[in-house]
Amino acid sequence: MTNNTLNKRLVSIDILRGLVIVIMLIDHTRERFFLHHQVADPMDIDTTDPALFFTRLLAHFCAPIFVFLTGLSAFLYQNPINKPARNVQSFLLKRGAFLVLLEITLVNFSWFAAYNTLYLQVMWAIGVSMIALAALSYLPRLWLLGLGLAIVFGHNALSPVTFLANETGYTLWAILHDRGYLISDGLVKVKASYPVLPWIGVITLGYVCGPLFTQSVAAAVRQKALVVGGIACLVTLCILRSLNLYGESLDFAVQNTLVLSIMSFLNYTKYPPSLPFLLFTLGIGALMLAYFENAQSKVSNVLRTFGSVPLFFYIVHLYVLLVTYFVLLHLFGPTPGLAGVAGFELGFSHLAWIWLTAAVLTGLLYKLCKMFSDFKHSSNTWWVKYL
Repeated sequence: MTNNTLNKRLVSIDILRGLVIVIMLIDHTRERFFLHHQVADPMDIDTTDPALFFTRLLAHFCAPIFVFLTGLSAFLYQNPINKPARNVQSFLLKRGAFLVLLEITLVNFSWFAAYNTLYLQVMWAIGVSMIALAALSYLPRLWLLGLGLAIVFGHNALSPVTFLANETGYTLWAILHDRGYLISDGLVKVKASYPVLPWIGVITLGYVCGPLFTQSVAAAVRQKALVVGGIACLVTLCILRSLNLYGESLDFAVQNTLVLSIMSFLNYTKYPPSLPFLLFTLGIGALMLAYFENAQSKVSNVLRTFGSVPLFFYIVHLYVLLVTYFVLLHLFGPTPGLAGVAGFELGFSHLAWIWLTAAVLTGLLYKLCKMFSDFKHSSNTWWVKYL
């Protein structure tokens, strides 16, 4: 197997990771400048405009694919090409703790420029999942496969289990499966917004799939496995969703128009992610991962750059959005009728401005990410690997 083939195998991961973080930028631009048209998950298809619905739907791919690739990358870190195996448990523990620290410091401040409430969101979920994987990675691969599938397919069966805020078990259950305030009174409130149990299942499955990306597996075999796995996810989704069998609290129903019927079919719960949510996103993600192994274009090169420095992109884009918000607020003043809505004073009148702003910021962030990527690959500084 040539070095070029091995490189394509790894480049496909960066391209896919780059794509989902660009999609994330679009969604975070929406949350910064279009919050007066906020949507729930699942969305109300009777009141949500189709353009807004599908813009939000795109963002569903971000967390599942990124968490899955985190598990996959952990395996590749543990098993470098032509080098001795590395201690992945230590790396996962330190990296996971680092992400949790970032969540409660830089990330939380970037959203509101204040610390009134600490929201434990996606970085928290990834960090806790990495810490959990550090413990689970000692298990045999077959056990990990069974555990990952059991969590992904079975966690929705736990939905009837609930705890009141004053009951023993509430805090742990709010972290694992239900959203809720861990601290609801006092100077700083703390809310677990991303239940972590399903994400532990996803990161475990990503780790289990790691051997597919080793040098001992031919590209054709890997791509076939990804395509078969992706199609299997989507077929399972179609069966479960069309018959409303399991996994989603909001049933699918045929609507008055084709567009609304499609919206109903694709309307999944994200917190915690339902089984249809994960089958949809990870199924398409597997197909894209197979496709990107042979992608060669300027666009794929740009996405590869973004995907090579995901944490740098994540932190920087949040503060670019924060600064942009205050600059526009200073230049144009509050949007009439918007003051006080969810704490924001400025918003765009049309969704097209969200896409345009995200496109401009993508160009700006590319230059920054390219510079940092070049520095990262030429530097031996210890802290660089964390970004």
